[in-house]
Amino acid sequence: MQEAELTHSLSFGLDITEGEPANLREASLEARRIRNEVNRLDRQGWDWDDIETPITERANHVKNTTQQLIDKALQEIETYHEHKDDDRLDWGRPRTYIDEPYPVRMNHNEGYALTLNKNGEVEFRISYKPYNYVRGTLQGSPDQLERVKTALTSDDWRVGTAELVYKHDEWRLHVTTTHETHTVASPETADTIVGIDINEDCIALAALTRNDGVIASTVIEYPDIKRVRHEFFTKRKRMQEAGQSAMDAVVQTEERDFVHDQLHKVSRDVVEWLSQFDTPVVVFEDLKDMREDIDYGTTMNRRLHSLPFDKLRTFISYKAAWNGIPSQTVDPEYTSQRCPCTDCLHKVRANRRKKRFKCTDCSFQDHADRKAAVCVVQEWLWDRDENVPSLNTLPKVKKVRRTVSGPGGGADPHGPVFGSGVHRRGTATQASVEGQVRGESKSVASAVQD
Repeated sequence: MQEAELTHSLSFGLDITEGEPANLREASLEARRIRNEVNRLDRQGWDWDDIETPITERANHVKNTTQQLIDKALQEIETYHEHKDDDRLDWGRPRTYIDEPYPVRMNHNEGYALTLNKNGEVEFRISYKPYNYVRGTLQGSPDQLERVKTALTSDDWRVGTAELVYKHDEWRLHVTTTHETHTVASPETADTIVGIDINEDCIALAALTRNDGVIASTVIEYPDIKRVRHEFFTKRKRMQEAGQSAMDAVVQTEERDFVHDQLHKVSRDVVEWLSQFDTPVVVFEDLKDMREDIDYGTTMNRRLHSLPFDKLRTFISYKAAWNGIPSQTVDPEYTSQRCPCTDCLHKVRANRRKKRFKCTDCSFQDHADRKAAVCVVQEWLWDRDENVPSLNTLPKVKKVRRTVSGPGGGADPHGPVFGSGVHRRGTATQASVEGQVRGESKSVASAVQD
């Protein structure tokens, strides 16, 4: 077993009982000014180490909150520089000036504080500047509230940074909670090795044991992600041709939210499938250098370069880690071309044609992506100098198609059903029976990566 630090990000509505919502808007506008100032100074060629002092001196926020906002703005710029050569349309340089409210990032017990009252409710206090605060109680799903209560009362948990945002016509607080000593199984003790092959429109999984070979496999298809991303690309292209760039950021946000939501759902499906095995380890292809190796023409390069392979892998890894399942990576070279039959292992690009794999040497046939998932497991065993089970046939592959709900294929976390149910003092009124809050999670568990 090994320990890993895992973080959840929980989303709550704010039921304000003291102070005015206008104070929160003032905080977000000041956050916007700080963000714009960072980008302006960066454009002027300032050294990043010299930016903090003049901005902090002029800011109205609590000092630590200002520092958090500067770090967030600089991270946006750094992300742009890391990806600007990737031929990805969604990695545009951050605009020097934005005119919408900006999230207010705060440290616990500095810019904001959470406490439990005698009724078992979670109270918040947001102090965006000295002697100016807003108080009230958090509103959310029972599961989300229970998690934050645990973080407030347990020595193994801590409450971390939070972001104040205005979303779906209400003020929301996104709170991070971290379990500092979460236990994840060691790959050395795994009885089942699950290979995963992530593709543009599906994810293939194959579970093998060292003695029995393939014991289960599935292919989860998600064609709507590819379809909707293409629709958004076409929309942006037509807007650019018409010189209507004012809505670019809105369209990109809609696309990002849709893809983010769908990847979360796919990752939940994957981890649910993994949970049928007692002691599994998940093995991914290491695609960190994939973009440098891809050159299939302008159109195909754009599609493949902008695919969220790493995001889906990250979602699966942290969800698996919360279930104690470790993750590993292998070199993906030839996993899509190599025949999985242990008596053959012939590799050539001609073996694969779209979703069909047929070995040109031994005539073995299979679903190309499921076959690649099997090869991922074989690669993992070879890297560890372990015996690879004899494999000449594979069981019939099971396919599951995930489709989005609602008209037009829109992402379902956007709308009243996911409101917090807050009814008071100018906040959005949502159907209380349907009031559920989406909890978005992420992992900083480097110990469960490769």
